[in-house]
Amino acid sequence: MKIAIFDTKPWEKKMMIKELKKHSLSFFDTPLHETPLKDFVDAEVISMFVSSKVPSEIINKLPKLKLIATRSTGFDHIDLKTATKRKVAVVAVPSYGENTVAEHAFALILSLSRNIHKSYLRTIREDYTIEGLKGFDLQNKTLGVIGAGKIGMHAIRIARGFGMDVLACDACHNDFLAETLNFNYVELEELLNKSDVITIHVPAIPETYHLINRKNIKQIKKGAILVNTARGSIIETEALIEALDKKILAGVGLDVLEEEDLIMEEKHLIWRKTNDEKMASLIKNHILLSKDTVVFTPHIGFYSQEACDRITKTTIENINNFTVGNLKNLVK
Repeated sequence: MKIAIFDTKPWEKKMMIKELKKHSLSFFDTPLHETPLKDFVDAEVISMFVSSKVPSEIINKLPKLKLIATRSTGFDHIDLKTATKRKVAVVAVPSYGENTVAEHAFALILSLSRNIHKSYLRTIREDYTIEGLKGFDLQNKTLGVIGAGKIGMHAIRIARGFGMDVLACDACHNDFLAETLNFNYVELEELLNKSDVITIHVPAIPETYHLINRKNIKQIKKGAILVNTARGSIIETEALIEALDKKILAGVGLDVLEEEDLIMEEKHLIWRKTNDEKMASLIKNHILLSKDTVVFTPHIGFYSQEACDRITKTTIENINNFTVGNLKNLVK
């Protein structure tokens, strides 16, 4: 089969060349939507990361396309409706880094709770004073986990190791784990009211769009910190800015942003005509990231060596399974 693979890194190429040697492989360092269509128009399989957009106009221009294998758990970058209409299977990587993302969430939490980011910026200016850098202990504080799935459960385990109390909000309850790990399920409003630290681990689906917004962000316990390693669309950017300005939130840790691809495309946006909504999103992100109460990492919550190896291995298995008629990890 002819397979086009986008957003590739050296270790991925090495593993894929070895494990997919029966197929014709084309590798592209660029995202799919930035790669000339003529270079992969005859592809039967395409594989990409979340930085690649797979809209209907591209899917419809690939006449031989049979499989889209995203190297991610999320699939909101793919037009599923068009893929289904074209009878193109879409597979993902359902499990690769639950502990990886949860650990990154706590890296952001600790950076905020102990002012590590502020300390670093101060010391590189050769300023070693400690005024204004007093942090707070996590022990005996309450962690609110929005989304108690696989990643959320790892975050709960880590929190219990720090001696934190834990509240969780999720559509599905696992009473056995709640008893074993000693945490309580509550509704979102109660979680926002009572948590000193809030971490988000829900998928980007229509039901979670702006789950945290200008209305309910005011319910957050004054002085809490909020961390998002899930998807940017879950939090309304204006709500974050307002909550920081009004001191509702003492700090925010973000690995994702609303319309984060605009940050990557910023130089292009400056020199070409674009709609006001996109430019407004870009400006809001700049306002947010300019605050010293915000810690931002560029969507690297998944990015450990072990997790990357698991992603590549599962993607290879997904492709090989498809070629022998044994479809697994199909996106519904």
